[in-house]
Amino acid sequence: MAFSRRLMLWMVPGATVAVPMGALLFPAPATAAQVNAEDGVAVRGTDVVAYVTDGRPVPGRREFTHQWQGATWRFASAANRDRFAADPARYAPAYGGFCAYAVSEGYTAPIDPAAWRIVDGRLFLNYDRSVQRRWERDIPGRVARADANWPRLSAQ
Repeated sequence: MAFSRRLMLWMVPGATVAVPMGALLFPAPATAAQVNAEDGVAVRGTDVVAYVTDGRPVPGRREFTHQWQGATWRFASAANRDRFAADPARYAPAYGGFCAYAVSEGYTAPIDPAAWRIVDGRLFLNYDRSVQRRWERDIPGRVARADANWPRLSAQ
């Protein structure tokens, strides 16, 4: 079917109005990747509370879980699960558990739970220990850039 010039001129203004109106009336569902969750499990199943309480990564167990921000968080004990449930922001890793170095560079990447560091009370995870060493060369600068990039990345 061929479109006439008159039909095209009529359709274009209507389309430009319909998109914003539709977006206002029917907002898109949240599809942001706010948590790094492989198969729905955050931080590769590592107990994020243990970074603070034990000073090391500890595998979480399937029987101690908590649902938060669309992901399943696993814990080594019921006590750690309850600590997290009471104050997730205190224990959740920065940037939803994505690699802090990658976020500072403007993209997201998976992590190795063994490549971690707590700075000023925030848990930062990195792709691996080699990337972590690069991130550690300028922690304040990397954190500032990642903090600036994260709102855009988490909304994608």
